[in-house]
Amino acid sequence: MSHETPVVFVVDDDISVRESLELLIRSAGFHPEPCSSAQEFLSRPRALVPNCLILDVNLPDLSGLDLQQLVSVERTDMPIIFVTGYGDVPMTVKAMKAGAVEFLTKPFGDDVLMTAVEYALERSRTARANELDKQVLRERYSSLSPREAEVMALVVTGLLNKQVGFELGISEITVKAHRGQVMRKMKAGSLPELVNMAARLNLGQSPHLS
Repeated sequence: MSHETPVVFVVDDDISVRESLELLIRSAGFHPEPCSSAQEFLSRPRALVPNCLILDVNLPDLSGLDLQQLVSVERTDMPIIFVTGYGDVPMTVKAMKAGAVEFLTKPFGDDVLMTAVEYALERSRTARANELDKQVLRERYSSLSPREAEVMALVVTGLLNKQVGFELGISEITVKAHRGQVMRKMKAGSLPELVNMAARLNLGQSPHLS
C-alpha cells in the first residue's frame, strides 16, 4: 500500500457486508480496513493518511453512536459515514449533529456510498492539512522567548507599541525590537497575518498556549 493511499475503515459485524465493502473500496483505489467490532477498530493504529470510517449503527459491543463520540475527540481527521439496516429520524439527526457526513440506510447503491466516501476523504485531507499548519505554528510559537510571547499577546489585541510598553513596563524601543523578533520567528508578513496566527493557536489573554 502506498503511504499516500487513503484508508477506509469499515466497522460492521456482518461479515458479508465487510467483504463486499472491502472489494468495493479496493476497486476504487483505496485501502480497506474491515473490523467486526468497535473494540477491534479501536485497537488498530491511527491512519497517517487521509481516512474515513464506514460505521454500522448496531454493533455487538459499543454502539455506532457511542463510537462516534470517541472518534470525534480522538481522531478529528476521520469523518464518519453511518450505515444501518433500520435507521430512524431521531437516530439520523443525532448522528448528523455529532458530525457524521452521511447516514445511509441499507440497501444503498455502490455509487451513493462511494460518493460519500470521496467527500469524507476530502474532508479528512483538509483536516489533516489544517492540523499540519497548526503544528508548524505551534513550533514557531514555542521558539518565542517569554517576553516575546507577552508582546505578541498584546500586539494582536490591537495595542500600539507605546501601549504595549506601558502594559509591560518596558520602553517603546524595546517593544519594537521584540515585535520585530516575533514577526521574524512567526514568519508573519503583516500584523493581520500575525493576528490570524494567534487566532489559529487559540491564544487568549494569556501569552502562553494552554
